[in-house]
Amino acid sequence: MSKIEERNKRHKKAMQRKKEHIDEKIAQATIDKGVMVVLTGNGKGKSTSAFGMLARSVGHGMRCGVVQFIKGLWDCGEHMLFEENPLVEFYVMKTGFTWDTQDREKDIAAAVATWEKAAALLQDESVDLVILDELTYMLTYGYLDKPTVLSALENRPPNQHVVVTGRNASKELLELADTVSELSETKHAFHAGVKVQKGIDY
Repeated sequence: MSKIEERNKRHKKAMQRKKEHIDEKIAQATIDKGVMVVLTGNGKGKSTSAFGMLARSVGHGMRCGVVQFIKGLWDCGEHMLFEENPLVEFYVMKTGFTWDTQDREKDIAAAVATWEKAAALLQDESVDLVILDELTYMLTYGYLDKPTVLSALENRPPNQHVVVTGRNASKELLELADTVSELSETKHAFHAGVKVQKGIDY
């Protein structure tokens, strides 16, 4: 047997073992329910990942709701793409970043009003997916009552999926989530003086 044949034989045997392991894991996954995903960390891509899941869900004909906290003054591509889609309810806080408003009371009022839209979606059994973009900041800054938010997330319809994005997700959010991904920043063009780019950053 040649070296190439031996290598191919070892590869096939290794892949057979791997397939058996994966098939066993798949067979053990028998629970069917709505999952809560938290995307946090300092790296780029949290909202991008969430809207990727939105695109998938819309592709499957699922009814979705999006609530964007903070990002209200930008013409974001995701908003322009989905705002008129009949499967998507899209709400935006429309205050911009907190360092732009510099008005805590105004920010709190806007956050509470926007949260009411989110709370309604989290009670609606006909909504399959809810994205709460940048929600973590509302909790970190104390703009929203944390127990109220956690209760709404925990008591949502059993088959409803929810995705929460933002930096510094609280311990309580992480514990409540089914899936948590923390994005780390290795390198970012902005720190090298590159302006935010249409289609890449917004």
